[in-house]
Amino acid sequence: MTTLQPPELRPEEEAIALEFAVATIGETLRRGPAVLVAPPDGWRGRLARPGAAFVTLTRQGRLLGCIGSLRAVEPLGRCIARHALAAAFADPRLPPVTAADYEMMDVSVSVLSELVPFEVEDLDDLERRLEPGRDGLVVHAGSASATFLPAVWDQLSDPAAFRRALWAKAGWSPGYHPPDLRCARYRTRTFTDRGPRRLTAA
Repeated sequence: MTTLQPPELRPEEEAIALEFAVATIGETLRRGPAVLVAPPDGWRGRLARPGAAFVTLTRQGRLLGCIGSLRAVEPLGRCIARHALAAAFADPRLPPVTAADYEMMDVSVSVLSELVPFEVEDLDDLERRLEPGRDGLVVHAGSASATFLPAVWDQLSDPAAFRRALWAKAGWSPGYHPPDLRCARYRTRTFTDRGPRRLTAA
């Protein structure tokens, strides 16, 4: 049974996930090649079970990177650390983060619920059924797909604007209704490590 309830993490699990997301980025800045940092005794508790997450990096409200996965295919802790690395250094839309970025940026982890597919009659029906501030949305048609996390509602609070911006991200015109359109919603639980912090020498 699918559910829109994101996984519950204990406060200490959230703290560990953030610690190693930040450490993964810091170690790569210090040592050069990508370094995937994990606890010495491995991931435990909820972080050891399969999970899906996005990692978002921002500096004073400016996006530095956002990468993640929609489906739970690996341990949640590893998913978070791996996507922290990708958000910092492999987001194709943005340059890699710098040491100055690292010291000032906020690192946000959004843990996803399962994807819950739903059918829509038309674009107006899709906009009516969205729950602003709560729903993440992923759309597929042909070889194109796009998603917005629920956090995007902070910038696009109107469902029509949210949907049109997602259409632009997928490469579709605002009024286009793909005949093979597939939609799914999800919810997230988000926690953040806020800067500033120091990047110590290797």
